[in-house]
Amino acid sequence: MSLANLYLEKLSALEKRYEEITSRLTLPETLADPTLYAKLTKELASLEDSVKAYREYKSALKQLKENKELLEVEEDDDLRQLIKEEIKILEEKIERLEKELPLLLLPKDPNDEKNVIVEIRAGAGGEEAALFAAELMRMYHRYAERKGWKVEVLDINETGLGGVKEVVLRIEGKGAYSRLKYESGVHRVQRVPVTEASGRIHTSTATVAVLPEVDEVEVEIRPEDLKIETMRASGHGGQHVNRTESAVRITHIPTGIVVSCQNERSQHQNKATALKILRAKLYELYYREQQEKIQRERRSQVGTGERSEKIRTYNFPQNRVTDHRIGLTVYNLPEVLDGDLDEFIDALIAHFRAEALKQEEQALSLAA
Repeated sequence: MSLANLYLEKLSALEKRYEEITSRLTLPETLADPTLYAKLTKELASLEDSVKAYREYKSALKQLKENKELLEVEEDDDLRQLIKEEIKILEEKIERLEKELPLLLLPKDPNDEKNVIVEIRAGAGGEEAALFAAELMRMYHRYAERKGWKVEVLDINETGLGGVKEVVLRIEGKGAYSRLKYESGVHRVQRVPVTEASGRIHTSTATVAVLPEVDEVEVEIRPEDLKIETMRASGHGGQHVNRTESAVRITHIPTGIVVSCQNERSQHQNKATALKILRAKLYELYYREQQEKIQRERRSQVGTGERSEKIRTYNFPQNRVTDHRIGLTVYNLPEVLDGDLDEFIDALIAHFRAEALKQEEQALSLAA
């Protein structure tokens, strides 16, 4: 069976599932079960784009066949010309849909519509790395503003010169994870630090982790698995800092994950925020373990390469930003640091979709 036929077979199966769910949603037993109803509604929404495009494709094929049959019997020259023009339009539409349909079959990331928790930590480079981490924090603030998303600082550990040792942000907005997930990794800056008297270019790094925010029902955290410690807050926090034991540190004993929060006024608020961060970290851990298992199984069939840890370089002397995963370089560093990230993110989405499609085609070829 050809790849094209395999894709159409899969799309046909999706359409049948879509029709089955549509019917089930009207049944009294479904309407009486809110959990089942929500689950089916979510699945229906995930199938909608693929089924719509598949039906559009089938309709175009049918119209093309009818027009070709009509062309064979029509004798009027003007009508024949109109039919030929419509045939050309339909053929172009079918060609476009044939390119789009395989992409619609790619597995959707269930986290794409979630809000995110972004952790930025200064890496190698001392105070210069902390200053760069602060610039990355501002960059994501500005990007979120451009998208109309809401940003909340959950926790921050600042330095005396205006840098950031580490900061945790919550970014709320439709599709936030689908765009920002490509920012995870090591970001590198090359420039002359303000503290450098000789004018030498230094290289410093900061790490970014983008985690999908999850609800309590998605990750169960047992109280007996937690070690909760309180301490006095420290840092640039005004008169309140160090007066009460409001800072909270939580250790998840089974995994060893440690999170802390001192940014809120009360111990209760800091504990709630720390649990939110912990929940996101645990979800990410479990999700990645599941994905790695799937990828190991796929690699055993089709093989794949690993990506480098360092994802992007910001070179100030050359006004250059380079994304090493896709080899994209732009020469508008100030605009990028001001949140103009869409060129990189759009290119990354296209690249990884193409890679996923290539793997899907290899897997289908082996299965054929």
